[in-house]
Amino acid sequence: MAQAGGDKPGLGPIVSSRHLAEGASPALSEFEFGLILASHAFQRWMVRAMAAAGVQELSPLDVLVLHTISHRGRKKKLADICLVLNIEDTHLVAYALKKLERLKLIKGERIGKEKAVAIAPTGEAVCLKYREIREALLVKGVRATGFHEATISSLAATMRALSGQYDQAARAAASL
Repeated sequence: MAQAGGDKPGLGPIVSSRHLAEGASPALSEFEFGLILASHAFQRWMVRAMAAAGVQELSPLDVLVLHTISHRGRKKKLADICLVLNIEDTHLVAYALKKLERLKLIKGERIGKEKAVAIAPTGEAVCLKYREIREALLVKGVRATGFHEATISSLAATMRALSGQYDQAARAAASL
């Protein structure tokens, strides 16, 4: 088995599924395991930071949808939110929108046959509080690790590029 960068000799890559790492790309298995850990940690972070900002009943998807609606202060349609977040199951986002509207964090309005949503003043205040908590706890901690902005930005670009490969592979698998 190929050794991954930084691993001790003989231990192999750190993966969640050895049978996948024994294929042509052990590094991709390492990436997937890191992605699993990061995604769960990120989801925990979002929920707990939003609770600290004053809204405790939101799921990770609800938090993502709220921040997406807040982005640039423009009205957004369900399809636009799903596109930005790369979500196929529109009903999940529709449910989040209903929940956020019920909590008065967003407001909806009809534009022709479609509904558009915008951030409500309460939602904007919560997003700003979340940002304040993020700066104090997460950004400060990440900076203390020595990660530079350019490194994080490069990693983000790599993740976006790999997400396209996963999307393409998913489309191909759906046609099998």
